[in-house]
Amino acid sequence: MSNSFGTQFVVTSFGESHGKCVGVVIDGCPAGLPIGLDEIQTEVDRRKPQGSAGGTARREEDRVEVLSGILNGRSTGAPICLLAWNKDADSSAYSEVISVPRPGHADYTAFLKYGKYNDFRGGGRFSGRITAGFVMAGAIARKLLSLHGVEIIAHTLQIGDIKAEPHAADITRRKIDKSPVRCADPAAAQKMIKLIQAVQREADSIGGIVEVLALNVPGGLGEPVFDTLEGELSKAFFAIPAARGVEFGAGFGAATMKGSQHNDLFSMKNRKLVTLTNHAGGVSGGLSNGMPIVARVAFKPTASIGKSQKTTNLETGKSVDLSLSGRHDSCIVPRAAPVVEAMTAMVLCDYAQRAGLIGRIIS
Repeated sequence: MSNSFGTQFVVTSFGESHGKCVGVVIDGCPAGLPIGLDEIQTEVDRRKPQGSAGGTARREEDRVEVLSGILNGRSTGAPICLLAWNKDADSSAYSEVISVPRPGHADYTAFLKYGKYNDFRGGGRFSGRITAGFVMAGAIARKLLSLHGVEIIAHTLQIGDIKAEPHAADITRRKIDKSPVRCADPAAAQKMIKLIQAVQREADSIGGIVEVLALNVPGGLGEPVFDTLEGELSKAFFAIPAARGVEFGAGFGAATMKGSQHNDLFSMKNRKLVTLTNHAGGVSGGLSNGMPIVARVAFKPTASIGKSQKTTNLETGKSVDLSLSGRHDSCIVPRAAPVVEAMTAMVLCDYAQRAGLIGRIIS
């Protein structure tokens, strides 16, 4: 098993979708960091369903509790344990899938690895529910990074075949959080909402793309050759359930470009070396180059849908028709954006500590 992530800023995730709680233990946070429970709660609240944006009918309060590591509003240097209790879980819809793997889910692979002992309720450890803990850890990492002026913003770039074309000035957390689908392009956002509502009526689901921007990142973060910055970010992104693809900067588009088109030319601006374009997405040779880090994460459609689908009973070997009646997101993309931010913050914080930019005590 591998439920811990990071080298110096180490995050251990625990809990299941329908278990008693979900949460994280953060080991390596420096002492003295001023952090209020309200700051963590704000980030966790951003992950909640947004009504018309295709969110699940499950309504968890997600009140964050601090069990250790924070005293009088500051980190103590001890492991920080944060959790939220599961209060609105309904496991009744899952009794029928114990022996019948749901298409698109990890039911079968979990059975191969853990046998009949895996917690199948609501997806258990494989559920997006566990990302609530990721966001808690991300809030701590974000606060540490803010000491160096680093800002992280994720927004919905695409849902289905509807792609946003936001202006750079529109990509702010305040503007994005006002959108039910966390899209910085108001016209595209309205089309996205209509598409999600349409697939809801069809008892279906839809996927999309989240783009994340990390601004004011110091240059030189990363550990080539195997612990490259984009490699570790990709690892973190793929820990988010339903993530299916990651690209940086020009990404796969680079395959159709010439070197003269893709190369980012250097220039001096305010006594700082910058590039005129950012096709590299802020990462060169596995290291941050001082330009904004730009990454995009593609998410598959939610696997749980009401449409009838073919599967096989593991006990009888017979084909059966399965339609799911639980409470599920028709589109998880808007809720995934804060999680992508959190994972980005965790990775950058870990590398900043590894580079010595964040000390053991915050004064």
